[in-house]
Order: sequence, then C-alpha cells, then structure tokens
Amino acid sequence: MNHAFPCGTLPLDFVGTLRARRNGEPLEKLATPELLDDWFLESGMLDLAPGASEADLSLAVELREAIYSLVAARIERRPLPAEAVDEVNQQASGLPVTVRLGPDGATRTGTAAQGLAALAREAVEIIGGEEAALLRECSRPECTQVYLDRSRGHRREWCAMRTCGNRVKAAAYRARQHSAKTVEA
Repeated sequence: MNHAFPCGTLPLDFVGTLRARRNGEPLEKLATPELLDDWFLESGMLDLAPGASEADLSLAVELREAIYSLVAARIERRPLPAEAVDEVNQQASGLPVTVRLGPDGATRTGTAAQGLAALAREAVEIIGGEEAALLRECSRPECTQVYLDRSRGHRREWCAMRTCGNRVKAAAYRARQHSAKTVEA
C-alpha cells in the first residue's frame, strides 16, 4: 500500500497525503496520477482505477490544500478562507461516483473528478456541520494529520495510537530513562 488511512474519515485521510507539512521538505504522497489512482483504490472509494491525468492530480492537490485550509481555520476558530470555500464548493458540485449492483455485489466506479467530488461533499458535511468542533491536528511534531476527536473526553492528542501515539509515548519514556540515568551519575 502506498497510502495510510489512520483517521477513518476519507477527506481527512486525503489531507494526510502531504505528510509532515510543517517540515522543510514535506513528503508528497500524490506525486503522480498513478498514486492518485492508488489512493482511490486503497481507500475503497473506487473499485477500479479512474485513470487519473495530470490535470486530475492538479485538481486533487488543490482540493486537498483547500480542505486543510478550512480544517485549520475551524481548529483555530478563524473565519473560513473564501478561496478555499469556493474551491471545495466547486468540486463538491461534480457528478457522484457510480454505484452498480451486480451478481458479485456493489461496484463503485468513476473518474478522478467524481471521486474528488465525493471527497469534497464529505468535507463540506464535516467542516460545515457539528463535527467541525471535533477537528484536531496530530500533536506529534513530525505529523500533520488531521482527524475527528470522537474520544469520550475529547482529549485525544494524536491521529492514531498505533503510530503517532506509540512514538510519542516511547520518546517520553526514553527521555525519562535518560533523565533518571543522568541524575544517578
């Protein structure tokens, strides 16, 4: 697999295709149209590769950055940037993914633009709805994944315990051990 889905919310996982965005050199996980195709397949959004083009890739990156901009504004309790709102709304107005029932069950197919429209529509529901209050950004400095904090006390600090949470806790443990050895010496 080329992509990770730690959040369980496709538009927010899509934002995570630019990894470590605060770093000097973030890691672009949508570097080619083929990687965009892979994202649609690996996410389960489409059952067949849409055959993305360079133009589709450009639209995908624009949507990703618009969603991130809107999420950041919600987290920081700032007004939504008009340009990002326009981008998401424009892409959300596209055609839906095609769902067909066949002898082997349901099949989801469509173009990259249809997949992006579905992501944009779901982003509108999250950012414009009650769940916007649950938006968070991972507190591990190397991670910039955004997620919905549905934990009981709404105090979750990282995108996923099995990745970032374990790394943060392990680093804190090592720091305590190092500090204890320094005090003993």
